[in-house]
Amino acid sequence: MSKVGFVSLGCPKALVDSELILTRLSAEGYEVTNQYADAQLVIVNTCGFIDSAVEESLQAIGEALTENGKVIVTGCLGAKTEQDGSSMVLQRHPQVLAVTGPHATNEVLDAVHLHLPKPHDPFLDLLPPIGIKLTPKHYAYLKISEGCNHHCSFCIIPQMRGDLVSRSIDDVLSEAKKLFESGVKELLIVSQDTSAYGVDIQYRTGFWQGRPIKSKLFDLASALKDMAREHDAWVRLHYVYPYPFVDQIIPLMADFKDHGNGLLPYLDIPFQHAHPNVLKRMKRPASGEKVLERTIQWREVCPDLVIRSTFIAGFPGETRAEFDYLLDFINQSQIDRVGCFAYSPVAGASANLLDGALDQAEREARQGEFMATAQALSSELLERRVGQRIRVLVDSQNKQGGIGRSYADAPEIDGVVYIEPVDRPSKRYRVGDLIRATVLSTRGHDLIVRI
Repeated sequence: MSKVGFVSLGCPKALVDSELILTRLSAEGYEVTNQYADAQLVIVNTCGFIDSAVEESLQAIGEALTENGKVIVTGCLGAKTEQDGSSMVLQRHPQVLAVTGPHATNEVLDAVHLHLPKPHDPFLDLLPPIGIKLTPKHYAYLKISEGCNHHCSFCIIPQMRGDLVSRSIDDVLSEAKKLFESGVKELLIVSQDTSAYGVDIQYRTGFWQGRPIKSKLFDLASALKDMAREHDAWVRLHYVYPYPFVDQIIPLMADFKDHGNGLLPYLDIPFQHAHPNVLKRMKRPASGEKVLERTIQWREVCPDLVIRSTFIAGFPGETRAEFDYLLDFINQSQIDRVGCFAYSPVAGASANLLDGALDQAEREARQGEFMATAQALSSELLERRVGQRIRVLVDSQNKQGGIGRSYADAPEIDGVVYIEPVDRPSKRYRVGDLIRATVLSTRGHDLIVRI
């Protein structure tokens, strides 16, 4: 049996790339192992967005080379070059077998075939209809597009992943249907810019179950909501830019509380900042929109709406007044879940050429001040949930109780829900179950509940 080791780093988009590669490998008869010693070669899917991710990826490649010796590198770091145009990966690790960029499944398979020939005809192998997944069976990521048309000054993702390329809507819905039918209870929609879905194909009309449907986020969200209702499941939207038409999607979330399934009242919106001048220097899309007013309007339509976001503190030229404006925005907009990075220069990003760079200590100080403000707000918002009856998706279970997530908690980036031990057999549950429970108290970013 030909065995391939696999290391997957980075964001959910990269995770989906890993799943595609693993599916193809399994279809061709390769066995995937998580042990370096068992593998005949190792594939490392890398991240290259910020300096810390680059270093983590380079270290992972080095570890795989030390432990195994035969390594193929793919992912965003594979597309990064040094100033002289040479591969960053090959500069640090010239002994790797091959290097490809992101969403390069065919190129990765070609490299595997070259160094570890296919064991048999792929038509002889049986695969689950959803392919190979790296997530637990009860939730999955669904990527609806590749690349990005924006050129934010702090980001080099378009240089690595290219311009926006949307999947056809019938293809997306077909995959969603297979995932739900396989037992997936939460479908997480990801892309580089989910709001831009279909722009590159002019919102082309496809056909799904005999009816026409546009390749547009509203139409997709509506169809996924109906599908999730049929399977008593959840759909969660990530990486949604605050374009005006997002207003149309909020009403689709408004009846979640009544049903406990469908399209979650949750938006992951990478605001990055709030002050118009900083957003212009960042070259952010939708930077001219009245975001604060619109978030308030969204909550009027859907009071249960949870917004998660990420921000950058200490961007070049950020004045103290602009930073205070950001802190004020956080409080007024009542952002529920927040992450913040101290600005870090990324090789090849145009923001490196901006005037007014802040020193590292000041950037980190602003990050700390921002997170203190955000955490206080998050704790206050969580306290309001005490006494509420909520639905919880169970992620793990043991004699001491269980751990799950509410609609407000995306896996691995938000809080969790601790489920107290049950006292009667009738209340028992399994991983992947959607249960109803009462919120007893809070603990940091997390909730404690009782069935």
